[in-house]
Amino acid sequence: MLTFRQFNQRYALAVLNWRYSPPYDYYNFDPDTLREDLCYLIDAKNDFWAILNPQGELEGYCSFGSDGQVPGGNYSTEALDIGMGIRPDLVGQRRGKQYAQAVVGHGRNQYGAQRLRVTIAEFNKRAQRVWEQLGFEPMEKFVKISSGEKFVIMVYVE
Repeated sequence: MLTFRQFNQRYALAVLNWRYSPPYDYYNFDPDTLREDLCYLIDAKNDFWAILNPQGELEGYCSFGSDGQVPGGNYSTEALDIGMGIRPDLVGQRRGKQYAQAVVGHGRNQYGAQRLRVTIAEFNKRAQRVWEQLGFEPMEKFVKISSGEKFVIMVYVE
């Protein structure tokens, strides 16, 4: 049973220090911008949540709203955007679906959303498979403005 708590400085500092192995090191926070990233993560308007296990340990985090959007994508259709990250030592243990289901449930309970959306780096096929298992469908592929990285937008409509 996973629980959700609004992000605070303790959770944010833990996440900022997480280090993923390649190719997932793309998700590592930049050590040169830790102060700005900390402020961003704990700013309530960015809607970050800690995902805690039954012992109260931080296993992941999620966000709802504009944080889940990537410049260059088409977000003109109304939907609740979701972002999610799992602690590096837990990645690859085939628990992604469990986390994603919990995040979807929390998003629905918190915001009453019917249409949900995730934007995932195109290389991250593992994450795409997790969201597909929950019924999300790829709707658009695009290139991120400023970096040229490729992303896919996936949508779930209840």
